[in-house]
Amino acid sequence: QVQLVESGGGLVQPGGSLRLSCAASRSIFTINAMGWYRQAPGKQRELVATITDSGVTNYADSVRGRFTISRDNVKNAVSLQMNSLKPEDTAVYYCNAWPFPRFSWGQGTQVTVSS
Repeated sequence: QVQLVESGGGLVQPGGSLRLSCAASRSIFTINAMGWYRQAPGKQRELVATITDSGVTNYADSVRGRFTISRDNVKNAVSLQMNSLKPEDTAVYYCNAWPFPRFSWGQGTQVTVSS
């Protein structure tokens, strides 16, 4: 059973930056496209960014140009660099496989953007 552990969230002012990390309990990133997802209070979980096993990236329109997804197959890690954060980015962020999030969801990491 693969375990995913997200970290790096916190409280940040609008316009600030955070870098999220996702670590897996075993090497999965070399064989799976991965995605970052988020869930805001009272809303459905949504896809934020994806990266294929060959490094091709894609982003939701709401974050394109502000967020950057990357992967380190040696460290079994996927990261999300978030810049120019907005209050509407406030959510719990998760990583999982993409396009089918077939691994058990981790606990996520809370990102709060507020002045």
